Amino acid sequence: MTSIKWDHTVHYVNDLEDAIEQFHEQGLTAFMGGSHKQWGTYNVLSYFDLCYIEFLGVEDRELAETIKEPNDVVRDSVKLLPEREELSRVALRTDDIEAVAKHLSKFNLELSPIMDGKRLDSQGNLIEWKMMTIAGDYQGLPYPFVIQWAGTDEKRRQKMIESGVIKKHPAGNVSIVEAVFDVRDPSAVSKHWQELFDFERAAESGVVSEKKLVVGNQSFLFRKGEENRMQQLVFNTDSESLKGKTIRIGQGEYIFS
Repeated sequence: MTSIKWDHTVHYVNDLEDAIEQFHEQGLTAFMGGSHKQWGTYNVLSYFDLCYIEFLGVEDRELAETIKEPNDVVRDSVKLLPEREELSRVALRTDDIEAVAKHLSKFNLELSPIMDGKRLDSQGNLIEWKMMTIAGDYQGLPYPFVIQWAGTDEKRRQKMIESGVIKKHPAGNVSIVEAVFDVRDPSAVSKHWQELFDFERAAESGVVSEKKLVVGNQSFLFRKGEENRMQQLVFNTDSESLKGKTIRIGQGEYIFS
C-alpha cells in the first residue's frame, strides 16, 4: 500500500480565539486558518513541521447540521460541540488516496466517496485537498480520515516555510511525537489499525509492543481506559519554559517533555 503519514489532529473547540491565546501564552504559534464555506466549520492551525493541530469550530451550525456530504469530521463537530471540546480524529496523509480507498475496501468498512475540500486562508488564497472519511468506530474509537494535498511533501513544506505558515515557535524547537488514545482493549485496537493502515509495531529494548504503532518518526499509543478517544498529544521540546508542562484545552491535553 502507498505510504501513509500523520498529517494533523482535529480538536473541536467553541472559541477559536481562546485556543490561539492559550497557545500564544506558552510561546506556541497558532493562527486563523479559514472557513469551510460548504460545511459550516472554520479553524485555527498550529504547525509543527507538516504535522499540525486543527482547532475546529462551528461557524454556521444550520449549514453544518444539514450538509449532504458524508463528512463525519463535520458531523462530529455539531454532535460534540458545545458540550465536548475533545481531541478527536487524526488525519492520515497519502499521495494516492484512490489506492488507500481500494485497500480499505477489503475490510468491510463504510467509506465515504473521495470528496473535494476547500477553504480560503486568512489572505484569501484558495486551499484545496481531497479527503475520505471512514464511518463509525472500532470498539468505540472513531476511525482516522484520509487526506491528500496537491504536490509533494517537500514542495509543500518549502512553500509553507516561504509563506510563514511553518516557522519556529517563539518558545523554541517543538515537535509532535505521539498521540495517546484511551481504549478498552489496547491490543485489539492497535492490531486493527495496523492491519488497516499497514503501520509497524513499535519496539522497545528489542520487545515488540502490542499497544504502540510507528507512524513515520511518530507513534500512536493505545492505553487502557474507558473514554475510547484521543486524550493527549505528546511533544518533544528544547524549551525550558515548556518542558514538564501540560496545556489543557477543553478535554484535550498537550504534554511537553
